[in-house]
Amino acid sequence: MFRCLTFLSLLAAVTAGAQTTLPIPTNIQKAYNKNTRSADGKPGKNYWQNHAAYTINVQFDPATRLVKGTVQISYTNNSPDTLKEMWLKLYPNIYKKGVSRLMQVDAADLTDGVAIESFVLNNETIAARSYNITGTNMRVRMKTALLPHHNIPLTISYSYTLNQHSHIRTGEVEDGAYFIAYYFPRIAVYDDIDGWNKNEYLGSQEFYNDFCDFNTSITVPADYIVWATGDLQNAHEVLNDTYVQRMQQAATQDGYVTVIDSSDLHNGHITKGSGTNTWQFEAKNVTDAVFAISNHYTWQSSSLVVDKSTGRRTRVDAVFNPKHKDYFNVAADAHKTVEAMSFRFPKWPYPYSHETVFDGLDQMEYPMMVNDNPLEDRAESIELTDHEIFHTMFPFYMGINETKYGWMDEGWATIGEWLISPMIDTTIVDLYGIAAVENNAGNEIDMPITTLTTQENGTSMFINSYPKPAMGYLFVKDMLGDDLFYKALHNYFKNWGGKHPMPYDFFNSMNAGCGKNVNWFWKRWFFDGGVPDLAVAKVEEKGNQKKIIIAQKGSKPVPVDITVTYKDGSVEKMHRSIAVWEKGAGSVIISYSTARKIQKVVLGSTYVPDVNKTDNVYEVK
Repeated sequence: MFRCLTFLSLLAAVTAGAQTTLPIPTNIQKAYNKNTRSADGKPGKNYWQNHAAYTINVQFDPATRLVKGTVQISYTNNSPDTLKEMWLKLYPNIYKKGVSRLMQVDAADLTDGVAIESFVLNNETIAARSYNITGTNMRVRMKTALLPHHNIPLTISYSYTLNQHSHIRTGEVEDGAYFIAYYFPRIAVYDDIDGWNKNEYLGSQEFYNDFCDFNTSITVPADYIVWATGDLQNAHEVLNDTYVQRMQQAATQDGYVTVIDSSDLHNGHITKGSGTNTWQFEAKNVTDAVFAISNHYTWQSSSLVVDKSTGRRTRVDAVFNPKHKDYFNVAADAHKTVEAMSFRFPKWPYPYSHETVFDGLDQMEYPMMVNDNPLEDRAESIELTDHEIFHTMFPFYMGINETKYGWMDEGWATIGEWLISPMIDTTIVDLYGIAAVENNAGNEIDMPITTLTTQENGTSMFINSYPKPAMGYLFVKDMLGDDLFYKALHNYFKNWGGKHPMPYDFFNSMNAGCGKNVNWFWKRWFFDGGVPDLAVAKVEEKGNQKKIIIAQKGSKPVPVDITVTYKDGSVEKMHRSIAVWEKGAGSVIISYSTARKIQKVVLGSTYVPDVNKTDNVYEVK
């Protein structure tokens, strides 16, 4: 028995000391074989991504909620493949009668979907028999194949009715206020991993879009203000001079400017013209474009320098119904979030020229905009504001495939929420998702984080997308220390900003950036099953020498945080990062010297889950 145990212990030590490798699916391995991805985390020498330039002319009638438009697209095939078909996305078809969806839709909101009124591809009219629409996917058979490194033009005229009641990220907020997203046919992503993105939008899993250029003209009744992705190109044509000046003032100073207040709304004369106005916006190298309108929202604005090396500024807006009193704090909370992101976490200059928080009925992010419902609870309002704005980095600056890898964006927004919320209000302790991890760890629904989001739903998708990966990021930050962590994270940004990273690009970029192979943790936390479970195994005191033994009963490595209460009433906290579990140890010994006598040892802290807390308290008799 002694020999067997010794051999097993030696084997465990050798195995733990060996360089851990991550399991790679065969389709991902093909990308390495083709040199589109590389093991050092950088894009491979043959990496490519396709590009589209959109010119959109859209009209929206609040009285009928009819969205009607024409989109002209210039699509460039940068891949080495000849494309014989084209896939497009018709996201409003989530409301089409009879389609598959994982979200509830009010019967009154069911429609016939997006009506394709005309379709011209490569200067040839495409008849309906040449394309097939299934749910939110549109598959088009091309008469002439699109060769590598060639461009093709297409023009689509379309219409659909915006939803009024079932607000799945878009729709009527209230009479006179509308948030309009996913409002145009777009070309699906064609990438080096899956080819065409054929995953339907079902309402729960989110989006995957290419980096594109958008020139958008939005025509609405003249008494409506429009906020949108991109920079407003014709402010003097649609706004009276007073409001243009206020907007420009806000864009050039740190202080807060009320662009439109209740008295302005009462007096009118905010916009020019009568009948309708056409607002023109331009955005380059973004993954999506949305707009929102209202005829009765107030508008608060400010700006700040987000890049001290260049002096570049970002304007931050909050537009809202003034009856929602909590929203009077949102402009400042959003400003502080953008500042924190630029200089404190993740310490990367905010990438866009403006960010607008719109008072809507959802909790959803878009390039340069978020659609947030009002919340009376102050902490919840802050947490929602910084969470959604943090998505600017993930998935928008980093063009993540959220449909498959929800944890690559929602996990980052969650750690952003955990860390930035207390920067805005020091009283906040954000517990978002922690209980869900503890309550479900080890259950049948508790799958590895790297499980494709398309294979999950409900609680499983929530814990794997939000708190579990956020904990993993937080634990690595703690282990590496800020200097190495930011060096690693910024290496990931430099490698994949404006591109389409997948999980191994993240893991490899982090390893290369910090100069350490962290695969042992990536594998155990993101790929493997198991539960987090620590226990206070033993407390020993021999004179002034103290020894506290912490046992790892589960297989998920988590930090060790203990609070020691002494018999004289004093309290001492001790911490060990996940590094103590790297070599496969089953326990860790915390040894130190003090003359004080131990009364009690309590194990645990806010962001460290533990499935069995009954053995986390040790009373010294």
